[in-house]
Amino acid sequence: MVSLIEIPQSKLEEEGVVPEDLSLEERDELTNIRRRKRELLDDIERLKFEIAEVMTEIEQLTCIGESKTSQRNKQIAMGRKKFNMDPKKGIQFLLENDLLQQTPEDIAQFLYKGEGLNKTVIGDYLGERDDFNIKVLQAFVELHEFADLNLVQALRQFLWSFRLPGEAQKIDRMMEAFASRYCQCNPGVFQSTDTCYVLSFAIIMLNTSLHNPNVRDKPPVERFISMNRGINEGGDLPEELLRNLYDSIKNEPFKIPEDDGNDLTHTFFNPDREGWLLKLGTCTGKHHCFCLMFIEIV
Repeated sequence: MVSLIEIPQSKLEEEGVVPEDLSLEERDELTNIRRRKRELLDDIERLKFEIAEVMTEIEQLTCIGESKTSQRNKQIAMGRKKFNMDPKKGIQFLLENDLLQQTPEDIAQFLYKGEGLNKTVIGDYLGERDDFNIKVLQAFVELHEFADLNLVQALRQFLWSFRLPGEAQKIDRMMEAFASRYCQCNPGVFQSTDTCYVLSFAIIMLNTSLHNPNVRDKPPVERFISMNRGINEGGDLPEELLRNLYDSIKNEPFKIPEDDGNDLTHTFFNPDREGWLLKLGTCTGKHHCFCLMFIEIV
C-alpha cells in the first residue's frame, strides 16, 4: 500500500484525501477550504460563460449597427444619384426613407453641404417657382453668412455653392434672394435690396467684360462707375465702393465649380465661351433692373 506521504499534495487535494496526521479542526478547515475553492472555480467558469455570451451579443449588435449604417449610407448615395438625375425624385426618395425631414431648412442644409451633388442641378432646384422650392431657396440663402463682406466677396461665396441655371426667371429669383440676404447681413450699405440686386448683375457683367478674351473693349473703372449712376434709389453709390468692387473683379475673376457646362454660368464667368451679357437699359420690372441680352461675339 502506498503511504499518504508518497502521494503528492495536489493529488491528495484532487482526490479529497485528508492526511491522517491532521487534527479534527484542521481537517474541517481543509474541507472548507476545498469546498470554497470548488465554489470559486465554479463561479469563474460561470462568469466566463456569461462574458462569452455578452461578447457574442455585442458582436451581433455591432454587426446590426454596421449593417444599418451601411444600408443608410447606400440609401443616401442612391438618393444623391437620383437627385442628380431628377432633383424632385431624389428629394422624394430621401424623404420616403427618412433620410431627410420634409422641412425647407433640412433640405436646404442637404443642398448647402452638397456632398456628391451636381451643382447645376442644385441651381435648377433652387430656382423653381414652386412655393416649397422658394422656401428652400430662402433657407439655403440664410445658411450663407455675408456680414462684413463686400458685394464681390459675398457673390463669390454664393455662386460657389451652386451653378446659376439657364432660365432668366430662375436667375432672377435666386439673385433677388441673394440681394435680400446680403442687405439683411449688411444693413445700411444700400438704400434697398433693388440696389444690391442691380449692382450684383453689373458686377457679373463686369467680370465677363474684363475676363472674356472675345471682348476687346475692356471697360475702364470710370465706365463702370458711370454705368451704375443713379441705381441707389435715384442716388449714386460711393465712388470708392465701386472702385473697390471693380478692382476685386479685375484682379481675380469669379471661379465656379465644374459640372457639365450646360448652363448660363459659363456665359457669365467662363472666358473661353463666346458670349457675354450686355446692359441695354432700364426694364419695366419690379426691380427697375438692367435688361440682359446674350450677344454673340464675332
